[in-house]
Order: sequence, then C-alpha cells, then structure tokens
Amino acid sequence: MPDTKPVSASKTTMSRSMLPSDANPWGNVHGGEVMRLIDECAGAAATRHARSRVVTAFVDELSFLAPVYVGDFVTARASVNHVGKTSMEVGVRVDAENLLTGRVVHVSSAYLVFVGIDEKGGPMPLPPLTAETDEERRRMKAAEGRRAHRLKKTAPAS
Repeated sequence: MPDTKPVSASKTTMSRSMLPSDANPWGNVHGGEVMRLIDECAGAAATRHARSRVVTAFVDELSFLAPVYVGDFVTARASVNHVGKTSMEVGVRVDAENLLTGRVVHVSSAYLVFVGIDEKGGPMPLPPLTAETDEERRRMKAAEGRRAHRLKKTAPAS
C-alpha cells in the first residue's frame, strides 16, 4: 500500500484573466470556461496526490453562484477531500477578482471524482489521505457522505 499523504500535498491554485474569447458578446464568461479551469485545477490536485495519471470519472456537484466577466482574474483552489481504493474526491472553489476595484466574488464550487490510472490504463491503488486540520477533517467527513450517496445511486437495483 502506498504511503499516506496529507491533504496539504494536493493543494493546487490556478489563475487566469478572462478574455473576450472566453465570453459571449455581452461580456459574460461562458460557464464552460469556468468548468475547464475547475477540471484542470482538480486534475492537478489529484495528480499531486496520486503521482500518476488520473482521469475525471464523475462531477458530483457543480454550482455557479455569480457571473464572471471579461477582465476578471479568476482563481481556482483545489485539494483532495477523500480517497478510496482507486478513486478520490477533489473539492474546488473558484473566485473572481475585478482587478480595477479589488472586489472578489465566490463564483463556483465543485466536487469531482478522479481515478488513478496505471501504466496499462487500469485503475490503481491510491495513497491514503491524512487530514491535518479540523477543516480538512470536516471536508473529509462531508466527502464520505457524498461518496456513500454516489455509491447508492450507482448500485444495481435488486
């Protein structure tokens, strides 16, 4: 079994300025652009934990809470919340900053599930996760609840 890793080892931050090519004619950034940043940041966090290739298996939840505009500086922060045998949940928070006013708005949150992939393309065992803070323990417990709900939804009907 691989060595246990702390949540802090997976923490990842990615930022980018939103350009006119990211938006509709009225200056609102397409949700797909935000989703791409979420997937890229979450994938990097998952890769840091697994230290192997990973694939997105499931987007458990994704919410858009506020619009993003051309010119906003958008930052995604991700970390692994929970690890099973071959899959892990990564939580992502996205904020947008208006660089002219300094106003920062929480624009999106998401939970994604990734699977570690071995050299043959199959699922591989992942290192266990250690929560070091009360907040990390809270997030891990919440992730366990989401995992149980996912497994219940995907279980074959009897």
